[in-house]
Amino acid sequence: MALLKDFINLILYGNFWIALAASTMVLQTQWLWHSPPYYSALTGLLFFATLFLYALHRIVGISRLKDFLEEERYAVIYRYRHHIRVYAILGLLGALCCFWWIPWAIRLELLLPGLLSLAYVWPIFAGRRRLRDINHLKIFLIALVWSWVTVRLPFVEAGRSTFSPAQALMLLERALFVFAITLPFDIRDLEVDRYSQVKTIPSMLGVERSVYLAYACLGSALLLAWIQVDYSPAYHWGLSLSYLSTALLLYWSRSYRHDYYYTGLLDGTMIFQWLWILLCDQFL
Repeated sequence: MALLKDFINLILYGNFWIALAASTMVLQTQWLWHSPPYYSALTGLLFFATLFLYALHRIVGISRLKDFLEEERYAVIYRYRHHIRVYAILGLLGALCCFWWIPWAIRLELLLPGLLSLAYVWPIFAGRRRLRDINHLKIFLIALVWSWVTVRLPFVEAGRSTFSPAQALMLLERALFVFAITLPFDIRDLEVDRYSQVKTIPSMLGVERSVYLAYACLGSALLLAWIQVDYSPAYHWGLSLSYLSTALLLYWSRSYRHDYYYTGLLDGTMIFQWLWILLCDQFL
């Protein structure tokens, strides 16, 4: 059991799980719109860039939360902080290699989300503040950046850089989904954000209303998915099963859960969504 727990900690807190989620979101966009190449340099770039940024986020974050090192997830991150630094370096090197192989059009599209992501994790403002330390801003930045890099960039890679109604709908659908699954993390981090003097949506609305807001976002994303006339029935049902199962996880997140629930299952909904689509595409 100890070995299994160490492996889970490696996958989750080494940021490999969330990096895999970034790649599968790109693959999902390519699959939904039949836009090869699958498993391209862009897929690798998003994996390694996510690995780097989340590792950097943990390194900076743990240095600012010394009063929370007794809590399990922070204790694990602190214990493996030197490993995480190695993963950050590997992520950066991998991202630079993949960046070399992507077209210039994608590089230009990456400029703004890349800068926002760095400013989100690195303290570049007065008082060693980051973008995530600005009240109510972090969840909107997460939804914006994740939807942009996992929807817009695959379209550009496929030579479909001109905005279309279908692309705009998918961007909004993805942003609503990411927003919904990020709200429980803000609920989990209420005490930490209070300590850091950062106001979030749950601190303003409360836990129950924040969960209802997440439901509303998932319902809106589901509606947008069914509006997409270019999706096959299998894709509609795959996304429907994804949003319904995610709603169940949101419901169960209202009470205290181990951090594996958040970092494993809720982050994993991005991976599970693609699996739902593949499953329905195979059997429907």
